[in-house]
Amino acid sequence: MGVRRNVAVIAGAKLAPAFASNYVRTILDHAIDGLGPLNSAAASADTKLVDHKGDVEEAIRGLVRLHSSLAGVQGFVTNLGGFSTVAVSIPANVVGVTLVQCRLVAGIAHLRGYDLEDPRVRNAILACMLGEDAVKALVKGRRLPSSPMALATSPVHDPVLDETLSREVTSELVGRTAGRRAVTLIGRRVPLLGGAVGASSDAYATWQIGKFAAEELRDRRLSPR
Repeated sequence: MGVRRNVAVIAGAKLAPAFASNYVRTILDHAIDGLGPLNSAAASADTKLVDHKGDVEEAIRGLVRLHSSLAGVQGFVTNLGGFSTVAVSIPANVVGVTLVQCRLVAGIAHLRGYDLEDPRVRNAILACMLGEDAVKALVKGRRLPSSPMALATSPVHDPVLDETLSREVTSELVGRTAGRRAVTLIGRRVPLLGGAVGASSDAYATWQIGKFAAEELRDRRLSPR
C-alpha cells in the first residue's frame, strides 16, 4: 500500500503541472453548472431541500447518500457525453467520480449559503476534494494558506492559489489512478473483485469528502436554522 502510494505521488508530481489548471477547473465548472444528464449542483441541492421539507442538514445528508451511491456505480460516466475526452491521462471512471464529488461539495456549499460563482468558494470546494488529512498536511507544510472554510471567507481572492489547488487536486487524481490500476490487476485474477473493490472504495471516499465538507463549510445563511 505504501509503495503504491509513493509511486502515485511521484507520478502526480511529474504529470500534474502539464494539465492541472485547465483539467481540474473544467471538472469543477461542469460539476457546478451541470453536464448532460447531471443537473447543476445548486439544482440537485435544492431538490433535496424540497424532499426534506426545508431541513438543510437533512438535505445535506441526503446529498451525501445520493452522491456516494453515484460514485459507487461503475460506468455511469459513459452517460456524460464527451466530457470524458477532456481527460487524456486519467481513466473515465476516475473522471466521473471526481465530477460527482465536486458536485457533492458544491451542493453542500450552496445549501450552507455560499455563492458558487465566487472564485474563493470554488477554491474552497477544491480544497475539500483533497480530504481532511491532505488539507492538514498542506496547511502544516505551508503549501495551503488555511482551511477550506477560511479560503471561502477570505477577504480577497488569491489567483496564485488557483494554480496551487489545481495542481494538488490533479496529483490526488493521478494517485487514485495508480490505485485503481492496482485493483484492476487483482480483478483480472479474481472475477468481479476489481469492480467490487473499486465501487466500494469510490463510494466510501465520496462519503468521506462529503462528511469533511459538511463539517468544514459552516452555515453562512442569515436566517436562523
